[in-house]
Amino acid sequence: MFTNWGLAVATLTFSVLTSSGGALLSPHAAAAPSDGVQSQIGLKVERDGKLTVSERITVPAGKSANRTAPLRLAAGTDTERVYTVTQAKVTGNGSASVDDQNLTVHLGAGESTVSYVVDGAVADQGTHEDVRWQVASGWDVTIDRLTVSVVTPAEPQSITCLAGDPDSTTACGLSQIGEGGVPTAEQDTLTPGQRVDFAIGLPNGTVPVNERVEQTNGLASAFALTPETGIGLAALVVILLAGLGLLWYARGRDAKALAGDVGPVQVLAKDAGGHVAFASPDGVLPGQVGTVIDEHVDVVDVTATVIDLAVRNYLWIDEMPSEQGVVDWRIVRRNPADDALTAYEKAVYKSLLGDADQVQLSQLRGRGVNLAAVRSALYSDVVAKDWFARRPDTERSRWWWGGVTVAALGIVLTVVLALTIGHALLGLAVVVAGAALAAGARSMPARTRRGSALLHQVRGLLTYLTTVSPTDIPDSDREMVFSRSLPYAVVLGQTERWLTTFRGLDPDADGTPGLYWFGEVEVSRDLDRFASRFPAFLSSLDGVLAQGGHLRSLKA
Repeated sequence: MFTNWGLAVATLTFSVLTSSGGALLSPHAAAAPSDGVQSQIGLKVERDGKLTVSERITVPAGKSANRTAPLRLAAGTDTERVYTVTQAKVTGNGSASVDDQNLTVHLGAGESTVSYVVDGAVADQGTHEDVRWQVASGWDVTIDRLTVSVVTPAEPQSITCLAGDPDSTTACGLSQIGEGGVPTAEQDTLTPGQRVDFAIGLPNGTVPVNERVEQTNGLASAFALTPETGIGLAALVVILLAGLGLLWYARGRDAKALAGDVGPVQVLAKDAGGHVAFASPDGVLPGQVGTVIDEHVDVVDVTATVIDLAVRNYLWIDEMPSEQGVVDWRIVRRNPADDALTAYEKAVYKSLLGDADQVQLSQLRGRGVNLAAVRSALYSDVVAKDWFARRPDTERSRWWWGGVTVAALGIVLTVVLALTIGHALLGLAVVVAGAALAAGARSMPARTRRGSALLHQVRGLLTYLTTVSPTDIPDSDREMVFSRSLPYAVVLGQTERWLTTFRGLDPDADGTPGLYWFGEVEVSRDLDRFASRFPAFLSSLDGVLAQGGHLRSLKA
């Protein structure tokens, strides 16, 4: 590691002398005979700034030596000095290879010569140029004796040699600029893992500066904005904008239906006999209305369906005071569920009665009502009616899980990039994209054109419920119109207004006694009492249906 070069080192500065070069291996490099590993290193600073290295190594018989020299050396808290090695080869008994991270040498017994070229060794130090290279590092054997000599294109001004552990500042055994201006250094006993850092100072402008210093893959640099991460983030923005554009296009019909003026929606229609009857837009049923509006099957959708089944003579509802004075309600089978009912209406019918002819709400409360089949059938029904292209529940779930999966993969990618090559912002971009996808999942099940048109018509239905007057309907048709409209008033939150508006209705005006589908009023013929008791039934039924937890309850 090339740090603290000025600490505890012997630096010799000599007058600049004219040099015409010399042999790559200095005569000073000759070593005394030894049974250990010997290394004689010759360096030559080329005029293009590259450093040619030739190392003659002697390995004793029966032994081997291996070196893994790092090419990225710490230069600061968050920077690395980066070297590039090319033309690595071994003449003799061994092999050499190099990659972006390490120079690797394997040597067998005998004398071998390792040669290679180093790029990135010349740094500008202001007052001079510094040529630095770690001439020995990463050996797995003890080097008994190491010598270094350098040939330079100009007279060297200084020499620095550090030996020992990677962070040590201990000077080599000998370092000098000898006769003829040839720098040399010597070091005895370099143990496995220790290194020799060698540097010489040359006059400014002697050779081109080629030092490379890069940010390390720490957190600060890993999340730095680089050209690569900038391109990735720009691509993400384009993808998100395209997704928003598609969503805006798909949802634009709904926004227009919700914001535009409501045109006339024909709800009251005359039949061939001149009677006024209620006709829902596009034949939408009460339970379907709520699902089309908010894309969820809610408790109120099922409650409105129960009222509608009673109005259509499939069920009959009766109030039953208990012995303790607590009011209970009874739902009675009036007609079997035939093919005139949709799949979800049949599911509601079966969930309430099962195989029984009647059931009390207190009994349903005790055993619970499983509405899972109702929910599934109603979601499928709005798709079959072409109001949605796909089931809203599965579409939301699919996009939500997709977003969560993308975000999770983004977290993994961020960690991997931060710990390896950097550019971790790309991983964070994937996390953001996944989070955006999950957050937007609730908006994904866009309605079809027919669904958006129905949304507009439902607004017209709501206008009808909030503006119609009994005087708009002939006396003989008021009770039927009141009953057929009531389930829609329930699902659209207009129950109180609807009951108040028709509170003075005479149930006998149509020639039939009482309110045919609600037992107490059929006996008492008192719609005013019905208006006061019906909300209690709705509240009790809502509570029973919500108890199972299968559907969302809109009540606070």
